[in-house]
Amino acid sequence: MEYLVTMTTHVPGGTPDQAVADIRAREAARSRELAAQGHLLRLWRPPLLPGEWRTLGLFAAAGDGPLEQVLASMPLRVWRTDEVTPLSPHRNDPGLTAGAPGAEYLTTFVIAVPDGTPETVVTDAEAREARRVKELAGQGHLRRLWALPGQGRSLGLWQAASPAEMQAMLRSLPLDPWLTVQTTPLTPHPSDPAQAS
Repeated sequence: MEYLVTMTTHVPGGTPDQAVADIRAREAARSRELAAQGHLLRLWRPPLLPGEWRTLGLFAAAGDGPLEQVLASMPLRVWRTDEVTPLSPHRNDPGLTAGAPGAEYLTTFVIAVPDGTPETVVTDAEAREARRVKELAGQGHLRRLWALPGQGRSLGLWQAASPAEMQAMLRSLPLDPWLTVQTTPLTPHPSDPAQAS
């Protein structure tokens, strides 16, 4: 099973710089070990405010208990809080595709079909959505797609040359009129396993 983990670190005031550097070095080493074991798939940095220390991680584990063991084994956990979101397979997930040039983005989609919409209209829109998603995956723009907990919610990993291109792709989705989308630009994390490949 895959999980998105938002990891927020709060270093206690007065912690010596050398202690912070040591624990970060141990964290990087442990991240490499977890990646080699197949538990840590990706790490990103979302936009941060000054003084904020937050990371998004894509993890794989056999369940909630094994994931907790993985997260607890990371040295920064002593200063960190983790928000775990379980991810389920999405019927339109292309699997990991080769990326197009550009930056990565996470999108959270919530679909709300208006009451009274005929089932045939919904079915047609979903079929067109599946075709468009396949096109975008074939172009290297949609890398992964997961179902999130809750009705009509999903998470996408995208790659685009610019924020404008990202927005244009989202507007091109047949379900766009029924979607609320939150887009998070991502920057590479120094311990991201994808950076080592």
